[in-house]
Amino acid sequence: MEPIDILLIEDNDGDILLTKEALETKSMINHMAIAKNGVDAIAYVNDMLENSSMIFPDLILLDINLPKKNGHEVLEFIKTHKQLKQIPVIVLTTSSSDKDIFTSYQHHANCYITKPVDIMGFMDTISKIEDFWVNIVRLPKHYK
Repeated sequence: MEPIDILLIEDNDGDILLTKEALETKSMINHMAIAKNGVDAIAYVNDMLENSSMIFPDLILLDINLPKKNGHEVLEFIKTHKQLKQIPVIVLTTSSSDKDIFTSYQHHANCYITKPVDIMGFMDTISKIEDFWVNIVRLPKHYK
């Protein structure tokens, strides 16, 4: 399997660091872009759409509890654009709210995962995400 590109949309520096560490252990990540709030995430995605030299991510990891614009708004933006809707979006958040879960799937999230609160559980979850989405699933190639 060749390395993939990931867009991580997360405002918590600790979770960003843990996610990067967990994903880098297997060297399956080619590049990881990071947006720390919903406005920056939408701006990054818009730049991607307008700039033919930017690479579309193969996978997006999205927190729901973001400043400026929440993850639901970002997810809806991504999934309503023809060029982006095929990119798998994994909601990875602390929320276990039934409303957040329902809204995420209503906006076409590919899966919803509640972050474990302990470090080892978090690292294990990221490892499982990587195993499934990198080693098992076939991701689409992106065409502009």
